[in-house]
Amino acid sequence: MDLRRLFDRLNGHLGERQRRLLAAVVSLELGHGGITAVSAASGLSRPTIYAGIDELSSIPSVDPAKPRQRRAGGGRKAAEELDTALVTGLEKLIEPYTQGDPETPLRWTRKGLRVLSAELERTGHKASPKTVMRLLKGLGYTLQSNKKSKEGGAHPDRDDQFEFINRQAQAFQSKGLPVISVDAKKKELVGDFKNAGREYRPKGRPEEVRVYDFIDKELGRVTPYGVYDVANNEGWVNVGIDHDTAAFAVETVRTWWERMGKERYPAASGLYITADGGGSNGSRNRLWKKELQDFADETGLSVHVSHFPPGTSKWNKIEHRMFSFISMNWRGKPLLTYEVIVNLIAATSTNMGLKIKSGLDKRSYPLKVKVGKAEFEAIRIDRDEFHGEWNYVISPRKS
Repeated sequence: MDLRRLFDRLNGHLGERQRRLLAAVVSLELGHGGITAVSAASGLSRPTIYAGIDELSSIPSVDPAKPRQRRAGGGRKAAEELDTALVTGLEKLIEPYTQGDPETPLRWTRKGLRVLSAELERTGHKASPKTVMRLLKGLGYTLQSNKKSKEGGAHPDRDDQFEFINRQAQAFQSKGLPVISVDAKKKELVGDFKNAGREYRPKGRPEEVRVYDFIDKELGRVTPYGVYDVANNEGWVNVGIDHDTAAFAVETVRTWWERMGKERYPAASGLYITADGGGSNGSRNRLWKKELQDFADETGLSVHVSHFPPGTSKWNKIEHRMFSFISMNWRGKPLLTYEVIVNLIAATSTNMGLKIKSGLDKRSYPLKVKVGKAEFEAIRIDRDEFHGEWNYVISPRKS
């Protein structure tokens, strides 16, 4: 009898218990050496086959019409149950290398399963590559094909900048100092316009919205600008009704500090900001730096800033940790009024504890505000030796 062929042909047709009992029966029929032969052919361990033999000789303790695959409470406990810090350890390993789409919570990582398994073992956690794959899936990660998706040219120092940001963030957090990720979410039309996604409603009664997305001149658009506190998984979103300028961006940081940050970090002497390289918080934006100087002077905080390299705006933590969940929360809901938008943002939460506060900003932020040479030179800015255009500190000026 070709035992391997027998078990291969039945594989997928038998449950765990049936396979175990079959192995036990065949082992007993073969006699001496049967358990060893069946173990090699079926892939089942010798203890499993011995357990099957015991079951054959025992009286069933459950309804034979509905047999259990194993005894109640039987089976090995999951790795994350045996090691409660395993999931946290895995997230720490992949976080610096995570890539993602800001509009979905789906994430993917460039590190392989075997590499992650080996690094976990080096840090005191035991997890096979198969276990790592299961945990990643549970965390919202997936295996992606090797398909390029670029917003711009890849800078040769891109990965080095990611490593720099990660080291800086860890250093700040180890001292109990705030690390925030900032960005503007895409502009949204206000009114009874179609919003992507679906929600449960009575059958045949969809909410009616406009056919065409022509802007409502009275309500206009809003720009949600956010601040995400990386360590505490909480954020502030300023819903602006005027232009997305550097003054608006820094005003959002200021509002976060006054309403949330100052209470959370009462002894803070510095603040670390990670931001995209373009837009209202761009690395070349003079007004951004001038406004940050004013903020530093007001608060006494040294403002450390790092910009993501060109073509990597989707790597910003605020995108996949906060904005994505806001989009999920209001999917299929027309953004009828300013109040609706603010409330939907503030109502966003996750089972990982995300909390968001939000407010409407009715202030005016004019475009094309110039920062003169003398005004710019008065900014107390210290640039890092490594890409000073991306990494710099703006310190308070002494009065």
